[in-house]
Amino acid sequence: MPTASHQPQPGPGSPAAAAASSASAQEQTAAIAETLVLAYGLHPAEITRIPEGTATDNYAIVDQTGRQHFGKVYRTDNLDLELASVELSEYAADGGVPTARATRTREHELIATHGRLPMSLWSYVPHTETAEGTLTGARWPAVGAAMGRLHSRLATHPAAAPALEPGAAICDIATARDRFARLIFAYQRRPSLREFEAWALQAARERHAVLGDVESILATLPPLTVQVMHGDLAGPNVLLRNDDVAALVDFGPPTPGYLAWELMRLGCDPKSFQSHGVEKWLTGYTDLALAYRDANPTAPPDDLLSSVRVGCAAMICSAFPLSAPVDRPHLVDAALESYARARHTAALTILEQLPALEEVLHDALR
Repeated sequence: MPTASHQPQPGPGSPAAAAASSASAQEQTAAIAETLVLAYGLHPAEITRIPEGTATDNYAIVDQTGRQHFGKVYRTDNLDLELASVELSEYAADGGVPTARATRTREHELIATHGRLPMSLWSYVPHTETAEGTLTGARWPAVGAAMGRLHSRLATHPAAAPALEPGAAICDIATARDRFARLIFAYQRRPSLREFEAWALQAARERHAVLGDVESILATLPPLTVQVMHGDLAGPNVLLRNDDVAALVDFGPPTPGYLAWELMRLGCDPKSFQSHGVEKWLTGYTDLALAYRDANPTAPPDDLLSSVRVGCAAMICSAFPLSAPVDRPHLVDAALESYARARHTAALTILEQLPALEEVLHDALR
């Protein structure tokens, strides 16, 4: 008879595994309810898990009055960075940037830590959709204006004053070459590859092959602004209501980075790029850049003029999500595979057409 430590473990699709998962979900829901009562004085009528969220478990919550909330349960015991992220969001909101507001506990804390689960509670932003794949028309300048206000506000953050740094430092080509070489080797060692893995291997080879071109691009960059940024300003973290930005959400801790990269990271939302094609995307991105300049007039012109070049280089040098099946297989799903394909296509298309794209942007911003 097997001992307890050697009992056969149920497979992930077995009834026993499903029952264990259900029990764990019920236990977490009960712990959230307990924290809501003790820390916030809220009695939840409904708690629903939201599938999105890679670093947190996210929940839609309805309290006893019918009011909606958004809850984040943290998966780490080291909450210093999480607290800094919430504080950065509040700092932006205090400066007039559209965000979701954090709800403080009865002890006026931004993160509840005295219950069984550490969590934060946020105002619910209704009737919205994300900017992922939905940037079109008047949304382009609306997003540009919101980013301009955000960067203008965060330029005053005490963590770091804006400074000019060499633009070429946005990417380390030697590190990128090594990263792609190791990724290619890891895929080649596998006895067989799923369809997405085979595609990722080919994409990694294509990226590795053009790193010399990226190195030439980086060498021409002027000094660019580095300052505190949002930290994760991508399409899923921009909530749109009709043609307006309702909220920027999911801030990172106050870490300096290149403004030109954050501009392009959101402005070249891969799914919007894919759905519109390069010409319509460039028209939209130009509208975004003009609105950004109006909202943040003190930003050096080179940050806007170099943003397409910076974004192209950064996307090509980044191995994620091509590396996900090797390094973080639990993240691989249909949505990530679609994003990976769209991002790869956008990066190589922009690289191929970079001189013409930059000429149009420069003419518009003069």
